[in-house]
Amino acid sequence: MLAELKGLNEECGIFGVWGHEKAAQLTYYGLHSLQHRGQEGTGIVVSDGHALQGLKGEGLVTEVFKQDKLDELNGHAAIGHVRYATAGGGGYENVQPLLFNSQEGGLALAHNGNLVNANALKHQLERQGSIFQTSSDTEVLAHLIKRSGYISMKERVKNALSMLKGAYAFLVMTETELMIALDPNGLRPLSIGMIGDAYCVASETCAFDVVGAEFIRDVQPGELITLSDEGIQSEPFTFSTQKAICTMEYIYFSRPDSNIHGINIHTARKNLGKRLAMETQIEADVVTGVPDSSISAAIGYAEASGIPYELGLIKNRYVGRTFIQPSQALREQGVKMKLSPVRGVVEGKRVIMVDDSIVRGTTSRRIVSMLKAAGAKEVHVCISSPPIKNPCYYGIDTSTHEELIASAHSVEQIRDIIGADSLTFLSVEGTIAGIGRKEEGETCGQCMACFTGKYPTEIYPDTLLPHEKELVR
Repeated sequence: MLAELKGLNEECGIFGVWGHEKAAQLTYYGLHSLQHRGQEGTGIVVSDGHALQGLKGEGLVTEVFKQDKLDELNGHAAIGHVRYATAGGGGYENVQPLLFNSQEGGLALAHNGNLVNANALKHQLERQGSIFQTSSDTEVLAHLIKRSGYISMKERVKNALSMLKGAYAFLVMTETELMIALDPNGLRPLSIGMIGDAYCVASETCAFDVVGAEFIRDVQPGELITLSDEGIQSEPFTFSTQKAICTMEYIYFSRPDSNIHGINIHTARKNLGKRLAMETQIEADVVTGVPDSSISAAIGYAEASGIPYELGLIKNRYVGRTFIQPSQALREQGVKMKLSPVRGVVEGKRVIMVDDSIVRGTTSRRIVSMLKAAGAKEVHVCISSPPIKNPCYYGIDTSTHEELIASAHSVEQIRDIIGADSLTFLSVEGTIAGIGRKEEGETCGQCMACFTGKYPTEIYPDTLLPHEKELVR
């Protein structure tokens, strides 16, 4: 499904380099490969060993980083960020990496995720005299680091991280070192690679393929990795860990050519589609997927069901971001601009439309309507995930129950609202089995909170709207 149309977006993607003379250029290409994780703003900060220098702006990677500006970012280390605003909203000041200067030197931060205790920490820090320059939760870490009483930067960072709750993959860079940290639940993906003798770090492994780096390993929950001229060092900043990686990374967010903890995203989505076919018994003539993230699941469904897969929906790749608007009316118009049914494929046919999720339901309704207007005899909607009934507080922009159609409606009610002849969701058990992670426990080390309401961390009251507090279990 098209994220900008259906309102399911993740906060951002991060990329970093240590020990390469073209660090800024590598980071540019790495960020370009992560553009799907955020389109509102982007930035790069470099270190030459003596000073930090940054460039950031609102817009896409190719819009912000022109060649002449990129050539001015000289250094052997860099961190970069692509942003989709959730916590703190948009605006230039919130575009990352955030860069701070003091008499002790520079500090740059890039963050993927969302801190559920950010407001509580901000109130505490402001009472102690901190003045925040942004509305981003990321800035909290900078103040905690600065106020830490430890002498070494590593100990300051470890102490600051121990106070954070929620989802975070952090890159913390000074003039002389780059630190990489992942929250104790490992909610967001983060991997280490090498290109020659240089190290790379990225939200997704597809970025390594683009820059020619070799994947080394995934960053582990609660791990702090330090890159410097002395090499690479790893140590835990907490021993209280419980892996709970976001299931939507496998279902929707990550690129099909990425791997998360040894599992290829395309393969996982195909398996989800196969599981979905096993759980449904629908007589139909053709299977089609909603471009792009649902194509893999649709192929898997077709293979398992024996019903042929066809290209029943076409994505228009030349529509600019002008059409990405927040209002529902413009969002529905955007669906027409972005997607077109193939009449020759669907006319007179019983169509199984495979999609990865339903959030508000407006986009699904519009697509079903388009398929029927193109002559489809029946449209059966099959979703390769369970109903999203609960908000996400870890960096996805579904923070209230009102935004989620499945929170207040039954499957049959949703079917009626979107106008489908039938509607099927994949079961929770089928989702876990389809992804195929081997960790112990009923969720196999995945966060299933948006489906089950069981959150892997405490959700702080000041993170919620007043009417939402009694709904969080």
